[in-house]
Amino acid sequence: MSGYSRLDNSFFGQWWHTIDRATLICTFILIGFGCILVMAASPAVALRIGASRNIFIFKQVFFLTIAACIVISTSTLSRKAVLQLSLWGGLVMLCATATTLFHGLEIKGARRWIALPVMSIQPSEFLKPCFAVVTSWLLTQRYILRYFPGMLIAFILYGTIAFLLQAQPDIGMLTVITSVFLTQLFINGLSLTLFGVGCGVMICMGISAFFIFPHVHSRVERFLHPHLGDHYQIDVALRAFGNGGLFGRGPGEGQIKNLLPDAHADFIFAVAGEEYGLIGCGLILVVFFFIILFTLRRIIRNDNPFTIISTTGLITGFGLQACINMASSLHLIPTKGMTLPFISYGGSSAISVALTIGMILALTRQRISTYQNNYLP
Repeated sequence: MSGYSRLDNSFFGQWWHTIDRATLICTFILIGFGCILVMAASPAVALRIGASRNIFIFKQVFFLTIAACIVISTSTLSRKAVLQLSLWGGLVMLCATATTLFHGLEIKGARRWIALPVMSIQPSEFLKPCFAVVTSWLLTQRYILRYFPGMLIAFILYGTIAFLLQAQPDIGMLTVITSVFLTQLFINGLSLTLFGVGCGVMICMGISAFFIFPHVHSRVERFLHPHLGDHYQIDVALRAFGNGGLFGRGPGEGQIKNLLPDAHADFIFAVAGEEYGLIGCGLILVVFFFIILFTLRRIIRNDNPFTIISTTGLITGFGLQACINMASSLHLIPTKGMTLPFISYGGSSAISVALTIGMILALTRQRISTYQNNYLP
């Protein structure tokens, strides 16, 4: 594709020269890391549960291939197409999230998944990108329709999603979506005072969750008081980072993955720490940082309110998810079952994150700015 001329008017030629190529390249680097680390971590997990040694590898390579295709195909969409995809996709996933409360697959006391013949999907994963785009559209309608109650509808939508997530319960996902919504409100012009009030309300919600939900109470208690409860996975994960040191033990040479039940999923960052050391973990962290940095650089150069607010929400959700996973693996925060984007095993996670990055690439493509483009998707 590097051979395309800027004068090339073909579809792919124009796509290549208008897209954020740096973010695209970093995305495929993460997908590569995901393939390598799942191949290292998943065989031991598969053998422990009596499955075929390579079952998780084959499934995750399939998921990541689909994810790569989604990133490319979604990035070719127009802003209007991204909005339409988010509206219809969000409606379907909102209904699916509600369905989990009655017919969902229960795992560890939570109903977040819908069982399908090939895989189980977590609808709330797909709500994140759709919510960010739809909310942005609602908030920016004031530029076109003066009396349109976009802010009110956005709060009603957030309240509906928050009710469904706490009913599952999925406090981690609720935290991410709340953070996305609060960030978008701030970018849309919310005063620092009201933003501070919003952060205070969010903290109060977190404290309330500690007293209301037993699993949240247990995780926080174990984090604050290491001598209480079961710390097996986090203790093993910290040993993995210690064993890896600066350079790691080498590809495939880690031993801790044989002891970690979730080595291929929530704690795959610990596998990276043992086999590739501080340098390998630092490289993964840098790639995430560059994706966020390149996206923010594109936003700064953009003058479309819909693009700015929606992309801010999308990249906030993406970055926060990565930070939560890595911080919990390092025992910097209480453990939370949240995947590391493109690296942890999971079909719903890989495809939903691919949709997020694809939307970011589509929204931040270079376009000729006109007065109408400044206010319409």
